[in-house]
Amino acid sequence: MFSASSAKCDPRTVWDVARAPPAATLVTMSDLQEEGKNAINSSLSPASVDIHPEDTLLEENEERTMIDPTSKEDPKFKELVKVLIDWVNDVLVEERIIVKQLEEDLYDGQVLQKLLEKLGDCKLNVAEVTQSEIGQKQKLQTVLEAVHELLRPHGWVLRWNVDAIHGKNLVAILHLLISLAMHFRAPIRLPEHVSVQVVVVRKREGLLHSNHITEELTTTSEMMMGRFERDAFDTLFDHAPDKLSVVKKFADGVYLVLLMGLLENYFVPLHNFYLTPDSFDQKVHNVAFAFELMLDGGLKKPKARPEDVVNLDLKSTLRVLYNLFTKYKNVE
Repeated sequence: MFSASSAKCDPRTVWDVARAPPAATLVTMSDLQEEGKNAINSSLSPASVDIHPEDTLLEENEERTMIDPTSKEDPKFKELVKVLIDWVNDVLVEERIIVKQLEEDLYDGQVLQKLLEKLGDCKLNVAEVTQSEIGQKQKLQTVLEAVHELLRPHGWVLRWNVDAIHGKNLVAILHLLISLAMHFRAPIRLPEHVSVQVVVVRKREGLLHSNHITEELTTTSEMMMGRFERDAFDTLFDHAPDKLSVVKKFADGVYLVLLMGLLENYFVPLHNFYLTPDSFDQKVHNVAFAFELMLDGGLKKPKARPEDVVNLDLKSTLRVLYNLFTKYKNVE
């Protein structure tokens, strides 16, 4: 578990001072805005990007990115954003924080600070409220340093930075939240294979140039969790997925609880679990309780999450059942 003592919370960022453009490239604000719109729109198909004035006021070699509007309308992208917003709100429900727009609500570091503290069960040494841009970036720097210390040892690719988050770069914010959700094994199911078209605008020699790139946000759940190894269960799943529906009977946790009682030869009091669960939370409670009984019986803690079993993740369920079989196969 991540703790406050492991986070380096002293802000130590030196912020670049904005440089004035060379005299030879000085143009009016309206010229720059018009130039930016033309550069971007010239490379786009029918739909145009929603351009903000500040998106076209770039310094030499500065780069700005934005999501193509057609990608924002993709159902899988919308689902990804909704799932992440709902997750953040669930985590921070006790803080009475309600996130409605990721870009507008997370850019200043306040919500990210509370989210990391809640997930990591820690306290970061940052000011609670910061109004100035410098103060907000310093807070973000501290929060992101703590995130990096948490994720980097596990091989996560860090696709965000202070300027991107504070600049309300939705792609960067999504990468950050997805990494946190996967690292902390959030009880959510992210849509798989979500990609967006991103417009990248850069200023070179006084002119704005734009191009499109495809940004991959999610792959498969197993790849994002780093589960690249294959075992006998993967082979079984590949060759006979139609014969594995029987494991769905364990999804609500009732059979797992009763099975542990039978295998360990004791009666499980009915008030300890839901015999007829009718909600996701009740099913998760049952599976989590079954996992506790497994630990009491001398089994190792299952690698699967209770949520994986409830969500009908067949391989996770099979691995749980195989552990039971391995231990109790000689029980008469």
